[in-house]
Amino acid sequence: MKQYKCIIIEDEPLALERTKEFAQKVPFLEVSSTFDNALDGLTYLKTNKIDVLFLDINMDELTGIELLESSKIESQVIITTAYQEYALKSFELNVTDYLLKPFTFNRFLQAANKALDNLDKVATNIAPEFIFVKTENRLEKINLRDILYIEGMRDYRRIHTINKRIMTLQNFKELEQIIPPKLVCRVHKSYMVSLRKIDSIERNRIRIADQLIPISETYKVIFFQLISATKW
Repeated sequence: MKQYKCIIIEDEPLALERTKEFAQKVPFLEVSSTFDNALDGLTYLKTNKIDVLFLDINMDELTGIELLESSKIESQVIITTAYQEYALKSFELNVTDYLLKPFTFNRFLQAANKALDNLDKVATNIAPEFIFVKTENRLEKINLRDILYIEGMRDYRRIHTINKRIMTLQNFKELEQIIPPKLVCRVHKSYMVSLRKIDSIERNRIRIADQLIPISETYKVIFFQLISATKW
């Protein structure tokens, strides 16, 4: 079985040791390093490729949430915390799972298996079927195949789908991190479009469902590269 590298960032010595012991029992996980603060962990992440990150939230100097907000983390992130109130914020940041301390090995293994499934999908280039976005006080599930385009409206993003429109405070950068560009890509500072739903392209404008969407110079080259390389 292929092994995936993981690190643990946890400032409680006993909790760090327990998480490490659990990780060492999982056949597909290899513990590369452990850290008792987020700053050292972040430095390590910048120069090392890690597949899975076990991350505590309440830490001095830099919290786990602040680490995720301030840096682009490409690893699968599994939160380990004694505080359930950060769950919604964590899932907004696209974490894989949220473990409440004290958690059992069985619950730890469930989270590890989620990470494994995601990593295997990436390895085989299988795109996700849906995402969750925050709207008002809930997380709304959106099937990626239903998205027409996403429109920037000041502080909000409006996601236009076949059946409905969803308003979210999640910014374009966050949406780009959770949606594969070969499905929905950025074409303008105020727009993302579904490549599948494009009806026509003319004079640097895209037509989708009777809506004309501009293509800016910033995104033009990447957009047309995606169009030419896409095979459905």
